[in-house]
This record gives sequence, structure tokens and C-alpha cells, in this order.
Amino acid sequence: MRKIIILTSLFLTFTSMQSQTDRKQPKAGPAPTVNVGKPQRFSLPNGLKIMVVENSKLPRVSFNLQIDNAPFAEGNKKGVDDLTSAMMGKGTKTISKDAFNEEIDFIGANINFSADGAYASGLSKYAGRILELMAQGSLDPNFTQEELDKEKAKMIEGLKSEEKNVSAVANRVENFLTFGKNHPRGEYITEQTINNITLNDLVQHYNTYFVPENAYLVVIGDVKFAEVKQKVEASFESWTKATAPQLTYSDPRNVQYTQINFIDMPNAVQSEISVVNTVNLKMTDKDYFAAIVANQVLGGDFNSYLNMNLREKHGWTYGARSSISGSKYVTKFKSSSQVRNAVTDSAVVEFMNELKRIRKDKVSDENLKNVKAGFIGKFVMQIQKPETVARYALNTETQKLPADFYENYIKSINAVTADDVLRVANKYFLTDNTRIIVTGKGSEVIKGLEKLKMPIFYFDKFGMPSKKTEQKKVADGVTVKSVIDKYIAAIGGEQTVKSVKTTATKATATVQGMPMEMTMKNSIDGKSLVEMTMMGNSMMKQVVSDKSGYSVQQGQRKEYDAAKLAEEKIDALPFPETILATKSDVQLLPIQTVDGKETYAIKDGKKTYFFDVVSGLKTSISSEMEANGQKMNQVVNFSDYKEVKGIKFPHKMVLNVGMEIELITSEIKINEGVSEDDFK
Repeated sequence: MRKIIILTSLFLTFTSMQSQTDRKQPKAGPAPTVNVGKPQRFSLPNGLKIMVVENSKLPRVSFNLQIDNAPFAEGNKKGVDDLTSAMMGKGTKTISKDAFNEEIDFIGANINFSADGAYASGLSKYAGRILELMAQGSLDPNFTQEELDKEKAKMIEGLKSEEKNVSAVANRVENFLTFGKNHPRGEYITEQTINNITLNDLVQHYNTYFVPENAYLVVIGDVKFAEVKQKVEASFESWTKATAPQLTYSDPRNVQYTQINFIDMPNAVQSEISVVNTVNLKMTDKDYFAAIVANQVLGGDFNSYLNMNLREKHGWTYGARSSISGSKYVTKFKSSSQVRNAVTDSAVVEFMNELKRIRKDKVSDENLKNVKAGFIGKFVMQIQKPETVARYALNTETQKLPADFYENYIKSINAVTADDVLRVANKYFLTDNTRIIVTGKGSEVIKGLEKLKMPIFYFDKFGMPSKKTEQKKVADGVTVKSVIDKYIAAIGGEQTVKSVKTTATKATATVQGMPMEMTMKNSIDGKSLVEMTMMGNSMMKQVVSDKSGYSVQQGQRKEYDAAKLAEEKIDALPFPETILATKSDVQLLPIQTVDGKETYAIKDGKKTYFFDVVSGLKTSISSEMEANGQKMNQVVNFSDYKEVKGIKFPHKMVLNVGMEIELITSEIKINEGVSEDDFK
């Protein structure tokens, strides 16, 4: 199954192509004069505030309703806000869901709802009806038990699928540890909290928080102010005046000393590293512009300190970044990356080195000039768009910004000095009171992290304190041969396996939103064909024959040398893992836990095979590889074993290499469907 590596090459190609767009920085020029247009405004007696940006370039209109309530915790009913969002837009109390959606489709509109607002867009000739439908869906939602049960089931299914997702777990625990379990940004949804939610909870939640006092409606497009005013008044004047609760929470505190917080994910093929501390930075603060410039220098774009170190210098990752933003509430400063298991400890060292560097050394004049030019270029481009004018007007209202904040934006950026960058870096980018949150495979990275001589605290997938996972030794009498013998017996037995001369497999997947089909053909004499097609076009092809082999990608053919051919001929076998017992250089590692199950791990050079201790079935293969100059681990997980002519084959394969690609097998043929022409 190692042939699935071609998906990795495709993914790396896409990533490489995309990354090129970030490399060039615009050259600094004279600062342009910016005139930020002001939307026309009015308010309704119930508190709704409306901003209108007239623009007749295209016959289109958009309506953006946003309710700017303070954050609130949901406690043991976490998820009620998400479920309210999911339930809105399913018709109204007077219009059925089907009739509601049919009319939206008929006029070619797009209308979406959430628990804190709504968005609608379409042709301006239908502006009045689009606004009416959005208002009806917002003010008269139809909450039913039937729809609630469906949405709860979908949400629970989504949670289950995320339990193996390293990024999802890392993000959940990161927020939990940073903000605390009782803080709005620290709590998380579980199956239990979803099951606690009733239909009455949704109705109460909607009535409490979907109120107009802190609501803003932004209208953009080919409209006239007087007409919009009349239609908005007619559509929203019935919205009952009310104010949402203004709850307050204790500000989260940073740790007393820098420490590593480790979350063990045995299925991780790379480590998620986040270096996090809380910040209280408002857009009105004098430090705001210096802070966003400093962040850009550290990890805000391709040429930042972090990316040039971890990606360009060391080749450990596709990208390293950092982020900070202004907010009315406490947020976090974060620098992060995904790196190979083998370099996790080294990457942590370099993160801290770059943080110390920006706190100690002034940024160069050239670097600072380029960063400013990038900010100004993006700002000038965005300010030409009507939606930007509206967004800036909304920010001015919700963030309580000075009226000339955006008129002076370029001036404020240019005023930032190297001394300012140094000052705010020491204030907001902490090195002595920061959490280094690492989510990864403990059996492969803990030893390296321990060498850093930093305190390490262990947590489970839900942020609860845990203990260091100790490696479990293989029982006496278990050998590579006994593991392979058990595997052969589990899939059908030695005689049945030996009867297989060829296999032909077809599988389907979705890669970056595009449907993909894969054909794999393998022969007992070491010949193989792997071809991947998208929309009928061959994207990649790999062939191994008697005395030669090659791969074709994007029209470029590459012939295999003798060493590569020998390696590929072994992998071309229908069951290449069966020869492990015949090799003298393989190693049986300590018991590994994969997806909650104990597995035997057999290391063969740059590949490690995993077999379930109980069933004997192969669960995954991990391969160390290099593509496009990037070193990484590729893991293929195998499940859903089904019998085909007396032999069990995995019908689900999940490739994990920075993203997950799920391959579902649709057909397996044994000793048929393969000819010599396939290997030419």
C-alpha cells in the first residue's frame, strides 16, 4: 500500500505552488492619501443600527446582520449556541423549510443564518424580497424537535470524527489550558453537553441573545439609501427591543514559568507546536500598530523570522507563523507550526530562540521597511472595495475607534519604529511565562523534549492532567516472525495468501475538494501500476515492470535508478509486509498504542508497520520520506477489513501527511483484471 505515497507528492506540489505567491514583498513607495468613504447611517427605535454603502458598479446587493454581544460561557450545555445557529434558516413559523429554500433558490439569492446574525446577497432587483426573507428567517425561526435531533446527531458524529484529528485536539486543549474551563474561550463541546440541550434551551437562548440593542445591519451594493431605509424599517421594526446579558469573567492568567504542556496522540505523524500567552490588546491602545507590525516581523508572513528559520533554513515544516490581534476582550498571542516527530525538540528550541531574538535585537531597517510596505499595500488594495468600507465602519462602531482611525492607518503604520517593535515584543511576546503546548506522539518525541530541561506537564485529549505514557515491552516469545504469522492467519491463512498472484484495486477520495480515483495493480513477480485520475485526467502514474520503472507527474516522466527499482519491486507485491520475517535487519519495537489499541511495531529501514496485538491485522504503516525538499512522515491507517475470496482486505485507508485523505475501496479483484500491458 506504500504506493499511496503519490498522493503525498501531489499534495506537496499544490502546497509548493501556493507558497510561491507569498515570497515577493511590494517595494516601498510614497505613502498614498487614503479617503475612506463613510456609509450613510440610521437607527431604529429598538436599537438596530444600519449602515448603507451605495455602489452601482454591479447590479448586486448584500445584507450583513451582526449582533455584537459580549462572550458568554454555556457550561454544561456547551453547544447551545452552535445548535441555535444550525437550526436557524430552516424556514419560519409561517413558511415551511422547503418553501423557504425554494424561493431563495428561485431568485438566485444566498442567505445564511447564525445565532449572532445573518448574511444575504443576490441581484439588486430582488433586494426587497431578499431582505424580507432574511428578516423573517432571523426574527421568526422555526425550532422543532425533529430538526434538533438531526442537528444533534450530526454534531455528535462530527465530534467523534475529530477525536483522531491531531489539529482539532491540539486546538481544543490549547484554548482550555490558556483560558480555563469556565471561560467562554476555554470551554468546549462534548457529547454529554450536546445531550444536555433541550428544545426549550434553544428557544431561551435565542430569546436572550438574538436581540437588537447591539445589532448592526450593513447594506452594500446597487441600492438607494432612501429605499433601503424604508425597507429595513418595514422588515425589522417588529424586532422587540432588548439587551443581552453583559456577563464578565476573570481574566485568564499566564503560567508562572515557561513550561511544556504535552498531549499524547499516538496516531500523530507530526507534532503540533504552539507557544502561547494571553494578551490584552485593544485596537485603541497606543501599542496596537507596533504590536501588529512586530508580529509580522516575527511570524506574520513568508519572510518572517519563524518561517525563514523553521522552513527555509531547516526544512522542518511547510510553514511557521505567529498571530496577535486587537480585541475588546483578552485574547492570545500564539506562534505555531507542525513539524516532523524527529525534530520536535529542536523546533521548540528555535521557537524560543526567535522569540528571544525579537525581544533582544532591533529589527533591521530593511526588514521593517518591507513589512510596512506589505501592510500599506494590502490596506490600499482593500480600501477600494465597498465591503471593506462597511467592515471598517463596523469596526469603528464595535471597537470604539476614533473616527479618523482608518484615514490615519498608513500614517500609524509608518510611525512604528524599530524601538517600538522591541518594546512591544517584550510586552506581548513572553518567554518567561509562556506555555509551549506540544501535541504529538509521545513514544517518539518525549525523550527529546526531556533533554530541553524544561518542566513538562502531561494532559489528555480533553485538557485533564495525565501521566507520562510509559512504553510497554513486548511479551517474551513474541518475534517479528510470530507477528507476521499471526497477520497472515488473520487475513486468510498461508495457503490462501500464497494463492494470490495479482490484485487489482480501485478506490476513491476527495483531495482539496476535488474527486479522485485511484487504480492499483500488483503482481507476485514484483510488478505494479498505480494511477491517480481527477475528472478523467491522469494526474500521476507509477509503473514497475521486470527491469525498469518510472513515475509520471504533471507530464514529467522520471525513470527509476537501480536502488529505487529494487525498493519499488518489493512494495509492488500484493502483500509486501509478509517478507518482513525473512529479513535480518528489521526491528521489533516496544508496544505502541494506535487509536486506543495496542499494536506491535516492526521497523524496516524508513518504514514502520503496525499490527493489532489482539486481531493480528495491520493497522498502519509509517514512512519517513522526502519530497520537494521537505522531510516528513507519511502514515497510512487501515480499517474496515472485508473478505474478498477468502482474504481480508482493508476497505478504508486514511493517508495523513499534514492533512487527511480518506480512500474508500470500491473494488478488489484477485487473480483477474491484470495484464502485462498494465506494466508498460
